[in-house]
Amino acid sequence: MTALASLSAPPAHDGAPHPGMAAGRAHRRAARARRRRFPVGLVAAAATIVIVLVVAFFPAIFSVIDPTATDLAAVGRPPSSAHPAGTDYLGRDVFSRIVYGARYSLTIGLGASAISAVAGVILGVVAGIGSHAMDTVVCRAIDILAAFPGILVALVMIALIGPGLTNLIVALGVAHIPSYARVVRAQTLQVVRSGYVEQARLAGLTRPRLTLRHVLPNALGVVPVLATIGLGGAVVGAAALSFIGMGPQPPTPEWGAILAESRAYLATAWWTGVLPGVALTATVIASTHLGRTWQATYERRNG
Repeated sequence: MTALASLSAPPAHDGAPHPGMAAGRAHRRAARARRRRFPVGLVAAAATIVIVLVVAFFPAIFSVIDPTATDLAAVGRPPSSAHPAGTDYLGRDVFSRIVYGARYSLTIGLGASAISAVAGVILGVVAGIGSHAMDTVVCRAIDILAAFPGILVALVMIALIGPGLTNLIVALGVAHIPSYARVVRAQTLQVVRSGYVEQARLAGLTRPRLTLRHVLPNALGVVPVLATIGLGGAVVGAAALSFIGMGPQPPTPEWGAILAESRAYLATAWWTGVLPGVALTATVIASTHLGRTWQATYERRNG
């Protein structure tokens, strides 16, 4: 009976992995290593941003057609060799409007990010190196601004100062100040409390020299990362506000304005809205992916 039981019982597991399972794990590790060596998504995102930048700065290379020129004899034509992205309800070349619209969208995104970064750095450093009262005042002001959605802050500002390209840049820049100020303040406090800054202070270094020599160089390292991530958000915000008429006014070929003009013709001329939307979406995804990857790298190096 004992012999029969020993024959029918499954073999005891000796702790060694099954050869098939070990091979599967080795294959997955090799696949992950290959993906790390060649990050396809990161390369695609970087290539997309480079293409958009080249298109924005040198639009005439890609299209010589005036993006505002109308042709009533070519209204609503689908994509063809003459018009790669078709024409809209006024006969304007959609591809040309997408190409020249990249300049407006990126100008708004870069301008708004610059305003947010400069103001956020100033407020964050002042709060981090200032007195307790100064820190409290700056933090409460940032909290009040951050209590409202950024798009709402920008919308209220544009309603007060009026629509237009410059006003849209300023409004979006002010709306995103808290995201920069909070991070810079935290970095500044970390640097101020470090040992080498304490030694520099004891050595008689004045506060302005201490700030310029030690605090700013170490606190600004994260700002380019935030700006790269914020570029996508600023471009989306610009498109959203332009879509409701708060940005550059027609016939300016800004991506959000193009989408607003095409919404009534999507059923009969889908290319007038879908193709500009693809350009906008690709730019935002690429910028955000680059920023997130850079952020992860920065955190690993400074963690």
